[in-house]
Amino acid sequence: MNNIMKNVSIYMVVLSILSGLVYAEKASPKSDVVSDTVKLIDIAGKQRMLSQRIAKNYLYAGNKVATAKASKQLKMSVEELHKAHKLLVESINNSDIKNLLAFVEMSTEDFDTTSNEKFTLDNAQLIIDLSESMLEGSQYVVDSLKETVKIDEAKVVGLSGKQRMLAQRIAKYYIAYQSGIKDKNTVDQMNNAVKLFAKTHTSLMKNSANTPEINRKLNEIDRLWKIVYKFYLNIEKGGLPLIVFNTTDTITKKMNDITALYVELYKK
Repeated sequence: MNNIMKNVSIYMVVLSILSGLVYAEKASPKSDVVSDTVKLIDIAGKQRMLSQRIAKNYLYAGNKVATAKASKQLKMSVEELHKAHKLLVESINNSDIKNLLAFVEMSTEDFDTTSNEKFTLDNAQLIIDLSESMLEGSQYVVDSLKETVKIDEAKVVGLSGKQRMLAQRIAKYYIAYQSGIKDKNTVDQMNNAVKLFAKTHTSLMKNSANTPEINRKLNEIDRLWKIVYKFYLNIEKGGLPLIVFNTTDTITKKMNDITALYVELYKK
């Protein structure tokens, strides 16, 4: 009887181990898919930011404000855009998304051409229009990727990454106004970007999944934002292009770090 019970116990242990292995085989691929998709959302989200940064740098360099920094950042941003685009094309199999990526690639080629041309008001308007098309395309990719997994974590990474774009968008429209593109749309786009950044920032600060490090970094942005957002809203008054350039870059860098922390958090 003892031997029978002993054999039964051994059998149950082996069965438990095998069940665990089967569960791991089933669960792990799904977990990997989610993790990989979240990474792609971050990459596609960064493309949104680069679309705005490239236009911003062209305008800053053309206006001879922070010329050396803007020119260097412009070149690096274009290179990063190409590298990230290639990775997205190689990693995504969805036909609708791949078709959209093909359109983004054409816009990237136009970006290359225009950003290397002499600064004129017509070219400035063209590069702003191109940046809007690329932003729309990149946002579509982000939204489509979020739909493939439909988890809150993907939404948070998408929102956090969007803050990088909004910071660069603010700088783009600020310098666009100083360049002579002083229409109502420029002012409206600036105001909308500031409003959306503030709303999203509040939402991220309330996220219950935040780690102490994420909260610390968000609080750093909060202290800076409460001071500088008023400068951005004074777009029609102007006069602070260097402050706008540097503060929006600081916010973009900090939000990039925070987004990376969210990606790592949701990989666990």
